[in-house]
Amino acid sequence: MSSDLKENFAFRPRRRPAGPGTQPPAPRSAGDADSSVPSRPANRPGPTALAAKVRTMAPSMTRSMQRVAEAVAHDPAGCAQLTVTGLAERTGTSEATVVRTSRLLGYPGYRDLRLALAGLAAQQESGAAPAVTADIAVDDPIADVVAKLALDEQQTLADTAAALDVAQVDAAVAAMAAARRIDVYGVGASGLVSQDLAQKLLRIGMVAHSHVDPHLAVTNAVQMRAGDVALAITHSGRTVDVIEPLRVAFDQGATTIAITGRPDGEVAQYADHVLTTSTARESELRPAAMSSRTSQLLVVDCLFIGVAQRTYETAAPALSASYEALAHRHSPRQRTR
Repeated sequence: MSSDLKENFAFRPRRRPAGPGTQPPAPRSAGDADSSVPSRPANRPGPTALAAKVRTMAPSMTRSMQRVAEAVAHDPAGCAQLTVTGLAERTGTSEATVVRTSRLLGYPGYRDLRLALAGLAAQQESGAAPAVTADIAVDDPIADVVAKLALDEQQTLADTAAALDVAQVDAAVAAMAAARRIDVYGVGASGLVSQDLAQKLLRIGMVAHSHVDPHLAVTNAVQMRAGDVALAITHSGRTVDVIEPLRVAFDQGATTIAITGRPDGEVAQYADHVLTTSTARESELRPAAMSSRTSQLLVVDCLFIGVAQRTYETAAPALSASYEALAHRHSPRQRTR
């Protein structure tokens, strides 16, 4: 199927089976927004967030939508001067593609995107826009490597923070704070992040487990119930070993959360809440596992702090108890002669 045809078959998330007594969703009226377009965040991205959103979403767009996104990212001032027809002609696409791209980036229509482009252009002219660092070369001195990585990490964190849907984060925190148990799935670099989140939650008294073995993950997911939370971490959104246990937990009635750099990936079909991480540029010496880990750690830290805030009366004593239990391991040992 060509990329242009794919635009007419937009992603539709899988819906949880309706329980007894639940009412089917009301039919959409003719005046509703185009159902083929993903729903936009509650808040429209500002100029800085727009740049981050383009960097994050572009890799998962169709080719024609990518042309629109790349045009607005590379020349916001020029594109802000164009009508929807002008931008379609400039990118060799259609007006409908321009509108769909605008909505995917979080705007009701092209007019709103155009206003944000004007703001981004003004920001860049003032020198406030962050610079994009060059790739690390094989012969770079270590001082340059440190400087480049530090700037790339800063950009990744800024992009992730700007693109995060705060309402989705808040809903995920609420579900986790009230959960009977929390299971976190991840493999590879994402598995390290899943272990980081689980051990943090354990220290504030939550029942949380990280599953990096796909067989054990599915076995545990079968035991999930309503009131439990299952959280999947996958940068690509296509990792079968992570998607499968999340699907099982979803079918069992657990609240499901996905942390991913591809919000239109398969993992989103089984997620009640999707938290988007930055998709940083890759290079030969800086694979996706490095940049994705940085953005994932920011998101899980946000979740942890949010849960700790909501459960403070029990979290604070549990954290103190864990510190006391481990204190002797941090004391210097007396040397024996």
